[in-house]
Amino acid sequence: MKNSDEEICRRSQCAISAALETVGDKWSLLILRDLMFSGKRTYGELQASDEKIATNILAARLLSLEASSIIRKMPDPDHGRRNLYLLTEKGIDLVAVVVELRQWAEKYAADVSSCPGQLKWNSKNRHEVLTAYKKKLRKEHGVI
Repeated sequence: MKNSDEEICRRSQCAISAALETVGDKWSLLILRDLMFSGKRTYGELQASDEKIATNILAARLLSLEASSIIRKMPDPDHGRRNLYLLTEKGIDLVAVVVELRQWAEKYAADVSSCPGQLKWNSKNRHEVLTAYKKKLRKEHGVI
């Protein structure tokens, strides 16, 4: 069942519109990229990304991604005053979208390079590569 507050805020019932309202800004996608492929887990690590996200924007996007159940925040067991940001199953399911977006940009955008740690697949091995990587992410992010 859909949340009535969520429906009220939607611009339309279009699934693409709903997805973009959740993860359609560049900062959310870059945070997801870092959680998926760079091993970054803390606020400081996420802020240190090359794109130089402002602290207020990072905090707002983390709250939004958490409210949408795409990530979860938990205390760092090794550092009591720090939190870890981890993907949920819902977040892990976005890995294909992020990789496809990267592959599209590599094909059509001038002067771009592949992002470190990114997956590559083709039409023949897409399913196998994606399945294996999602399994890896589930383990790393404590998703059962």
